[in-house]
Amino acid sequence: MAASTPPSEVTTEPSSDVPIGSKPLQELGSAVIRFAGDSGDGMQLAGTQFTDTSALFGNDVATLPDFPSEIRAPVGTVAGVSGFQINFSAGDIHTPGDEVNALIAMNPAAFKAHVADVQAGGIVVVNESEFTKVNLRKAGYPEGYNPLDDDEFDQKIRLYKVPITRLNEEALADSEMNAKGIGRCRNMFALGLIYWLYQRPLDATISYLESYFGKKKKLPAVAEANIKTLKAGYYFGETTEMFTVKYHVAKAEVAPGVYRKIGGNEAMTLGLAAAAHLAKKTLIYCSYPITPATDVLHYLAAMRHFGIKTFQAEDEIAAMCSAIGVAFGGQLGVTGTSGPGLALKAEGLNLAMMMELPVIVINVQRGGPSTGLPTKTEQSDLLQAMYGRNGDSPLVLLAAQSPSDCFNTAIEAVRIALKYMVPVVILSDGYIGNGAEPWRIPDVKDLKPIEVKHAQAVEGKEFQAYVRDENLSRPWAIPGTPGLEHRLGGLEKDSLSGNVSYDDENHQVMTDLRRLKVEKIAQDIPDLEIHGDPEGGDLLLVGWGGTYGSILTAVDQARAADKSVSSIHLRHMNPLPSNLGSILKKFKKVLVPELNTGQFRMMLRDKFLVDARGLNKVAGKPFLVNEIMQAIDLMLEDKIGDRQFLTPRLHKVEMETQDLDLSNYMEQS
Repeated sequence: MAASTPPSEVTTEPSSDVPIGSKPLQELGSAVIRFAGDSGDGMQLAGTQFTDTSALFGNDVATLPDFPSEIRAPVGTVAGVSGFQINFSAGDIHTPGDEVNALIAMNPAAFKAHVADVQAGGIVVVNESEFTKVNLRKAGYPEGYNPLDDDEFDQKIRLYKVPITRLNEEALADSEMNAKGIGRCRNMFALGLIYWLYQRPLDATISYLESYFGKKKKLPAVAEANIKTLKAGYYFGETTEMFTVKYHVAKAEVAPGVYRKIGGNEAMTLGLAAAAHLAKKTLIYCSYPITPATDVLHYLAAMRHFGIKTFQAEDEIAAMCSAIGVAFGGQLGVTGTSGPGLALKAEGLNLAMMMELPVIVINVQRGGPSTGLPTKTEQSDLLQAMYGRNGDSPLVLLAAQSPSDCFNTAIEAVRIALKYMVPVVILSDGYIGNGAEPWRIPDVKDLKPIEVKHAQAVEGKEFQAYVRDENLSRPWAIPGTPGLEHRLGGLEKDSLSGNVSYDDENHQVMTDLRRLKVEKIAQDIPDLEIHGDPEGGDLLLVGWGGTYGSILTAVDQARAADKSVSSIHLRHMNPLPSNLGSILKKFKKVLVPELNTGQFRMMLRDKFLVDARGLNKVAGKPFLVNEIMQAIDLMLEDKIGDRQFLTPRLHKVEMETQDLDLSNYMEQS
């Protein structure tokens, strides 16, 4: 990745878009910054503001917010550390970065949790004021030890000890706020310092603070204090002798158009809203709050002026059944959840499949099983979404590949659901949902209308609720329409009338029809395109969902080193694209990187009898590009034996015997 490349030593003058200072300026192609502190230190706000500013400046950006799983972990502990990572670049990027170039640690716990991720020679700015005996003890350091005094760190990183808490208090000594309020502003001091270090303008953040606190919340004193300490941090960087150089990342060259920063959950809501407009239907979102999908409900609730309706149900089952009711009533019924909620929705989702109603279910995956890691990312709900219902109950599965891709995936899901009268599950994940990137706003004229056909009564002819069109779709009848009376429910239906049927041959026919309808959707799925060698080669990486950026970057690096490596990435998980099998046959080896223990690899081996190997990670974090690069080299060097897969930490694992070295985890006799 560009972010891991040592910075250029070229010294240049800053552009007219950034404040001009007297210290030497070093030009960088890209940089990875991570803000880290206690969950009450405002690290998400600081990171978001740095992202917005960099996007407005013209950089390509990719972010990775990292929240504690506990609602409020003990203050000052490693479990309570909140982080926000941003990769911003003068070129095209697809991941939030492998190694951190600059870490801002607001307390000892943040330093302890993240310093290992800083590249050799990287910058670490610590809030020296918080490295007290009490805080060091809370962070789990040995009594009497202070890492800031450890020569080992001085040899590995460039450590800058800044008394941020004290300097913030001095800057706001004449503020109207109390000590607690003043303490909450120190994230702005840190942000101002990093703005200076990387030559970011202050204007966007100042406008935000004036609008959010001064106007929306009518707290002008809070806005004034935050702006004052933001500037204090900026000018501290300029006047102190601590920093001898500053950095500049130039604007990225992008295709012409109007861009904005967008997160995955927000893009999903805009896609749903656009799809409802294209189909001329009312979007009704029925949901129960669950991390990390709750923001979809928040965003849609704020869009009621577009005719969108939201309903917060009492539980996941009620939310699912309410969405079914919306679809039965002839409108666009959508519900959203994460893994545990999808388990609760399973029976209702099966009912929607049986009734053949167009319901959309969004699953923003998180670490499992059970409650698992609520704020961490994973791809481990694929088999649950694919098979997690009783009986033969095929559904359509789509997977978004990036934050901005959630927009297109949502429209595609609605288009398929309404055309084929079938429930569709959209798989996102915590990394996609919470992450952000620049998004080129599409021209509304380029969005194709979604055609909707409703059943019409024919005088003298009995309505057949399950007679099918060329797509094997049954009619969508609006309740209360004279002449369209019919029966719906969870009992097996007669293949034409929809009346309850216990006939054995009819059950076989209906089961086959529901399966064939889903398979028929493949006719509307575009062929996969190979990124790399279209005629085949030594190694093919097969990805789906949020692994897109890491796989793409790793393949590009491998190809730049003249390695015969290509990749494909799937959005349509069921049914699969028609040309997938033929592509797999073109390559000598297949590697499937997944943030699970090999679920899609199992599906590929089952359907295509291909000897696919896996790179599997369940650490609550996305793949590093370097992890995929190492797996590529092992595959090309034939160091993976028959029926083996890879994990980044355990290296090689036998698929059948799971022959791991567990000595560190077993009770010692």
